[in-house]
Amino acid sequence: MAAGGALKGWRAVEGGVELRLRAQPGARRDGLAGWLDAPDGPRLKVAVRAPPEDGRANTAIRALLAAALHVPPSAIAVVRGAAAREKTCRIAGDPARLAEQLENLP
Repeated sequence: MAAGGALKGWRAVEGGVELRLRAQPGARRDGLAGWLDAPDGPRLKVAVRAPPEDGRANTAIRALLAAALHVPPSAIAVVRGAAAREKTCRIAGDPARLAEQLENLP
């Protein structure tokens, strides 16, 4: 897999990071399923049991990421792709600390 910052599916922005991910709603269990290579760059695969209806999957994704990155769910916003599987989330916090935690995800 690719390594480091933008090559790993995230980039530092003012006040946090933006993380690219691929959602798998309606999965058997919630979890981070590792990094996927895609033609336009890597992204984190996130599986959630919640269905993709009424924003329930996005809420579950925010909660799962919050637990993995040790931030409150309110620090995470879906900024692109709210109704799509391909999403970009903005995570508020110290970019260096968040980058270190993202490096250590599966």
